[in-house]
Amino acid sequence: MSGSDASTALPAAVPAPRLTEAQVALALSLLLGLQPLTTDLYLPALPLLRHELGAGMAAAQLTMSALLLSFGLAQLLMGPLSDRFGRRPVLLGGLGLHALAGVGVALAPDMATLILLRAVQGVGMAASVVCARAMVRDLYEPFEGAQVMSRGLFGLGVIAMLGPVLGGVLAASLGWRAAMAAVALGGALTLLFVWRTLPESLPRRNLQALNAGPLARTTAEVLRHPGFRAWTALISATYGGLIVLLAGSPFVYIGALGLAPWAYGLVMASASGSYMLGTLACRRLVPRRGLAGAVRIGGVMSFAGGLLMLACASLTQPPLAGVLVAHWLYVFGHGIHQPCGQAGAVGAFPQAAGLASAWSGCILALVAFAIGLGMGRTMNGQLAPLAVGLALASLAVIGVAFTLVRRHGEPRHTAAA
Repeated sequence: MSGSDASTALPAAVPAPRLTEAQVALALSLLLGLQPLTTDLYLPALPLLRHELGAGMAAAQLTMSALLLSFGLAQLLMGPLSDRFGRRPVLLGGLGLHALAGVGVALAPDMATLILLRAVQGVGMAASVVCARAMVRDLYEPFEGAQVMSRGLFGLGVIAMLGPVLGGVLAASLGWRAAMAAVALGGALTLLFVWRTLPESLPRRNLQALNAGPLARTTAEVLRHPGFRAWTALISATYGGLIVLLAGSPFVYIGALGLAPWAYGLVMASASGSYMLGTLACRRLVPRRGLAGAVRIGGVMSFAGGLLMLACASLTQPPLAGVLVAHWLYVFGHGIHQPCGQAGAVGAFPQAAGLASAWSGCILALVAFAIGLGMGRTMNGQLAPLAVGLALASLAVIGVAFTLVRRHGEPRHTAAA
């Protein structure tokens, strides 16, 4: 956006809301935590859901893939909407949609209806995640934002830890519909939190954020920015590996390795604990190594996890302990990459944080959608397809961390700022 465009598009700034860092971290935990709540809590119930509704493996994977596709595409709308009207109204609308769709999912009579309503849930989830990332840029510079984001993602890790355990208990005792109802309840409680406690964070609304000309120019600036591309490539690669684990692990741990659903919930909880340790490591690494230096260390951890998983798959009887350690190593690295990557991707665009967040999130989700489809076609209940997918993702992560991010990882402001 040119200087003249910016002067006509932006009203006078309003004072930033008086939020402590702890309050922002709590808000981020709930808003970003809606994503693992929606994607992880029902995983222990997925084999049961598939059996009860008489669906094949590919249809079961569509319950995740459809969610991710709508989540990715909807972000392209939610970002400009939040730049134009503010973060709070977009959050309220999106969270309401998520909760209502969640009730429908819990009551779905067949797999086709369930998949459709999961896609609607993805639209609501997009509002939550886009506005949360943009809110960090509204309130902080990228370096500070990465540290605040790491606190928020630690809280996300707590939600991700508890979700599969709760899902496993509910599925085993009350069936898969109870697990889906818990997802809807989580969305409703997050909506209540935003409505009661969270003020508007956007200092000034961009009145031309939805106009075709300025929107196209700002989008081009965002997509051309080398730092945006580097960080978006990193978070897409690392999240792609996470999707490999989410899509394949229920069938591997419960099927091939013989765990009960509740035990699988504990496995996922332990992985979330490793992820939380990664976010703590990020908070300590960033002041010492910078954003780019921190993710290089994370890249080594992720790569080690991918290689170990591949080694386990090469054995006739894959050891549960080895698979667990590989899982933990990868998600530990993921816990370093996400705070740095999400702050870095929007860092150069303080007046277009919603749009930058939307495009970064959309690209990430489309990559995840493609991986989810591929997993649906290749998964056979054994470890090998999961291990190959994770190894490829970890190779991409370490490659991006040591090349693109190393060269372009320190955010620089652009004309759009």
